[in-house]
Amino acid sequence: MQPEEYNSGTFTLSNLGMFGVDRFDAILPPGQGAILAIGASRAQVVATEEGLIGVRRQMQVNMTSDHRIIYGAQAAAFLQDLAKLMETDPQSLTL
Repeated sequence: MQPEEYNSGTFTLSNLGMFGVDRFDAILPPGQGAILAIGASRAQVVATEEGLIGVRRQMQVNMTSDHRIIYGAQAAAFLQDLAKLMETDPQSLTL
């Protein structure tokens, strides 16, 4: 892509999970409202809803926001909604 093709967005997705990177901090490009860093999913030992121990695939996702554009509470609500969709209806996130 040429700079003029990617210089006017407001939200960026940065996915290093496909390279096996499980967590990282994405740097917010100038002029962007937020950037979402998506890591690889990994099998993790977790406590289940039933109070048992189980293995679930989990992934790290974090968001960096320009608080002049996006309030922190709005960013947190977005991450909550994203987590709920990923846990209950992942098909809704595909094209």
